Amino acid sequence: MTTIAEFSIPVEEFALYDTLERRPDMVFEIDRVVAHETTHVVPFVRAAHGDFEKLTVILEDDPSVEEVELLGEVEDEAFYRMVWTDRAQVIGYMVAGQGATIQEATASDGEWHLQVFFPDRSGLSATSNYAHESGFSLDVKRIYGLDDMEQAQYDLTEQQHDTLTTAVERGYYDIPRGINAQELADELGISHQALSERFRRATKHLITSTLLVDEDEEN
Repeated sequence: MTTIAEFSIPVEEFALYDTLERRPDMVFEIDRVVAHETTHVVPFVRAAHGDFEKLTVILEDDPSVEEVELLGEVEDEAFYRMVWTDRAQVIGYMVAGQGATIQEATASDGEWHLQVFFPDRSGLSATSNYAHESGFSLDVKRIYGLDDMEQAQYDLTEQQHDTLTTAVERGYYDIPRGINAQELADELGISHQALSERFRRATKHLITSTLLVDEDEEN
């Protein structure tokens, strides 16, 4: 049975820990992952927010990064191709060993948050066992199928769904606003940058799964 899992991994047990120690305001997001084997993980990573000065040099010095190539910069974002060391082997195991697809992976506020598509539920179980045996703290937040979750209908993660609903309930979208962005971020226990990132991704998912879908259906 097809399974989608949402979980988190502490940054110190995974990739880019040293970089985030030096650039704590940064948000890193995996756009795509190529993994031909467990220990050879090649992610394409987008860096947003924060101070971009000397970021490439900092990434080159990060022990979890074997290779790094700056592909380009657009406004307040930078795009990289990286090769990660075996500190990221759990990702390699999921992709190369279990045929999983990384739908979303974002690092901010000391954690990597991942949404992963497994072709079969047994792949998630195998990954959990592998993580435990390899010393990774894989904290599974939610497991669901494609048809049984409201969030899945709109391609929202649990965090994105909760952020949007909390924003509405607290009056963030009211005029005048009942709560500002920093107050909302404090209530959710995240940084202002992480809140902005969640809003951006959630809005993209909602537009893609509603307006664009409707447009295609009409055609």
